[in-house]
Amino acid sequence: MPVSQHRDTTPPALPPGYAALHAGFGWQVPEFFNMAQACCGRWAAQPDATKRIAVRAYSTGASSTFYTYAELQAQANRLSNLLHQLGVQRGDRVGIVLPQRFETAVAYMAVLQLGAVAMPLSMLFGPEALQYRLHDSEAVVAICDATSLEALSSVRDDCPLLRTVVGVGTTAATRSADLNYAAALAKAPKHFTAVDTRADEAAVLIYTSGTTGNPKGALIPHRALIGNLPGFVASHNWFGFNGKDNQRSNAVFWSPADWAWTGGLMDALLPSLYFGRPIVAYNGRFSPQTALELMRDCGVTHTFLFPTALKAMMKAYPGEGGARGKTVRQQFKLKLDAIMSAGEAVGDAVFGYCERQLGVTPNEMFGQTEMNYIVGNSSRHWPAKGGSMGMGYPGHRVAVIDDAGNECAVGMPGDVALHRLDVHGHPDPIFFLGYWKNPTATAAKFTGDWCRTGDLAVRDAEGYLWYQGRSDDVFKAAGYRIGPGEIENCLVKHPAVINAAVVPKPDAERGALVKAYVVIAPDFIAACAGDTGAIGQLHAKLTVELQVHVKGQLAPYEYPKEIEFVDTLPMTTTGKVQRRVLRLQEEARYAAARA
Repeated sequence: MPVSQHRDTTPPALPPGYAALHAGFGWQVPEFFNMAQACCGRWAAQPDATKRIAVRAYSTGASSTFYTYAELQAQANRLSNLLHQLGVQRGDRVGIVLPQRFETAVAYMAVLQLGAVAMPLSMLFGPEALQYRLHDSEAVVAICDATSLEALSSVRDDCPLLRTVVGVGTTAATRSADLNYAAALAKAPKHFTAVDTRADEAAVLIYTSGTTGNPKGALIPHRALIGNLPGFVASHNWFGFNGKDNQRSNAVFWSPADWAWTGGLMDALLPSLYFGRPIVAYNGRFSPQTALELMRDCGVTHTFLFPTALKAMMKAYPGEGGARGKTVRQQFKLKLDAIMSAGEAVGDAVFGYCERQLGVTPNEMFGQTEMNYIVGNSSRHWPAKGGSMGMGYPGHRVAVIDDAGNECAVGMPGDVALHRLDVHGHPDPIFFLGYWKNPTATAAKFTGDWCRTGDLAVRDAEGYLWYQGRSDDVFKAAGYRIGPGEIENCLVKHPAVINAAVVPKPDAERGALVKAYVVIAPDFIAACAGDTGAIGQLHAKLTVELQVHVKGQLAPYEYPKEIEFVDTLPMTTTGKVQRRVLRLQEEARYAAARA
C-alpha cells in the first residue's frame, strides 16, 4: 500500500452492506451476566439437553466421544462444588493447565459459574512459565493434566498460595497431585446454584506473551464475551444463524488453537458453546493431513486456522493435479462455510489458496487479548480484499492513530486503536478491566480514550485496514521504512518456501540490511537426498531466485540482501513468528563480529 504524501481527511466510502450493519448495531449488556450460564446453563435447561452435543472429543481414525450439554453442566456442577469445598471464593484465581478435552470445558464452566476467575495455562509452559503465572496471580487451586504435573510440582514450593492441585488423568499418573479429578468429582454433589455475577466482574485472567519484560495478566470481564460476539458471528459468515433461527443451525466448530489462549478460548470454545453448537476437541499435534481428515470426519463447517497452518496446508496439498483434478475441498469432502484466520497477516497467496482449493473466502481477523475481535472481514456481508485486515466489526469504533492520538489520513501508517466508546457513544463491552496488579501498564496502553494495539496499519479510501507489522517489528534500512509482512508474503508465494521471517541485520554503513530467514518446503530438500553439496547448491540457487522474485514484485529496496535457510522459525504457542528472537540473534552476531 503506497503512502500518501498529503493529508486526505475525506471520510472513507464504506461498502453499503457494512455501513448499514455498523450504523444499526447496538450493544445490549445486562447488569448481571455470567459466561458459564450463557454458554452452558441455559442450554442444559432446554428439553433437548441430553441430545444436544457440546463437545466432540476426536481421535484420529474418525473415532470420537460425544458429550452433551446436560453432561457438561452436570460435571461442571460437581467441579464447582469440589472447588467450593476446597475454599475457592468469588474472585479467586484458579489455574487451568489442560489441553483440548472435555474436562477443559468442564473446568471453565465450573470456575466461571462459581464466580471465580479462570486462569488458562498452556500445556507448553515449562516450570518457570508456570511458576511466574501461578505466583503472580496468587492462584489458590490448579487443575492440571497429568502430563504437566511434573513441571508444576517442581515449582510448587515457590507458589505458597497454591493450596491444592487437582490432577486430570489416571490415578497412577496423578500421584503427585493432591486430588485425582475423576475420583474427587464422583464424590461431589451434582446440584449447584450458579453465582449471579455482574457483567463487569472478572471472569478470566490471561497472561499476554509480550515482547519485552515479564508477561502481563489481562483481566477479562464476563461482558467481554458479549463484546466478542459481533466479530465472531461476522467472521464466520453469521455463525449459528441459518436465515431463520439458530436452533436449526448445523454449525460445527473446530480450531487447533489452544484453549489456554485467547484465540482458542474466546474465539472458539466459548462462542461455539454460547450458540449451543458442538465444538471438536483434539489434543494431538497439528498436521495438514490430520486437520483435513478431522474436518472431513466431523463435518466441520467453521474453523479458525492460523496463517502458519494454512501455509502448511497450501504446501502439503496444493491441489494442483490432485485426485482426478479435484480441489482439496473435493478430495476431502469438506463442508466448510467459513474460515477465520488471525495471528499474522494472511497475505494474498494464502487468501487465493483458500478460495481456490478450500472453496471459502477466508475472513482475516485482528484483535488482542485486551480487546479481542475488533477488526476483520465477513465475506458474506461485505467484500473481503486479499491481504487486508478488514474493517472494525459492528459496534466498535476503530481508527489508525498517530503518536499524539489523532486519526491518520488515508494511506498514512499509524497504530490501530479502539475507542472506549462504541459508534453510538456507549461503553464498548469488549474491553479488558486492566492488567493484573499493574496500573502503570494499564494507563500506558491508552492515549486518551484510545486503546493502542501496538500494531501498525494504513487505512485505504474505502475504510479497509492493511497490516504493516508490529510497531517493534518495523525497521529502517538505508533510510527506507520496512514492514516485514509484505516481504514475507511475497517470499511464501515462491513454491520452494513454506515460511519466512524478515528482520533487520545491523550494518555499519546503512544502519540495517533486509535479511530473510526461510524454511524450505520438504519436497525441495528431499530432491537433494541428503547430499550436503547438493543442499549447498540448492541454497545458493534459491537465494538468487528469491531475491529476483521479491525484486520483481516489491520495491527495489525491499528485497532481502541476505537469506538464511533454517529448519524452523521461532514461534509463540499461539502460532506467531517471534521476529524479536531473530532480531536479537542478528544483533548478537554483529556485536561479536565487531568485538
